[in-house]
Amino acid sequence: MQRGALLDAARSLLSEGGTEALTFPALAERTGFARSSVYEYFRSRAAVVEELCAVDFPVWAAEVENAMQRAETPEAKIEAYVRRQLDLVGDRRHRAVVAISASELDAGAREKIRAAHGGLITMIVEALGDLGHTQPRLAAMLLQGSVDAAVRRIELGVAEEPGVIADTAVAMVLRGVSG
Repeated sequence: MQRGALLDAARSLLSEGGTEALTFPALAERTGFARSSVYEYFRSRAAVVEELCAVDFPVWAAEVENAMQRAETPEAKIEAYVRRQLDLVGDRRHRAVVAISASELDAGAREKIRAAHGGLITMIVEALGDLGHTQPRLAAMLLQGSVDAAVRRIELGVAEEPGVIADTAVAMVLRGVSG
């Protein structure tokens, strides 16, 4: 119960103010717990983020996978993969996961996050193979790079609307840069 409240508070703090906002005093204040109680559950900010990733990433990945399962063609699966990830950018769970840099996490935590992302990439390999890619795993990693760039563009709050960024990203991954 308290662990869940702390994680929810951490999501809110990261979503509202980024990494700097996630402090143990802020967690204690947000939850009404004593600061010492926060330390009973987590040894560091990185430990909080690691647990957020462990809890939230599978939910997020399942949403992407569900969107892909509803699609009927390889192209539609790829579009669903891109769009659902970009739709989730504003979600507190996603914002919390990306708000803190991987350099603040220990090697074990970074490896867990890499493995989780690898699972996400695996979702799209079959669709790329069905389209005739001779290197579907490589194509999947490059496709994810395009998604990651679109995510960063949305998070920056640039001039383009998120829908325009999503449409452009989908067009690029489906048709390449020839437009």
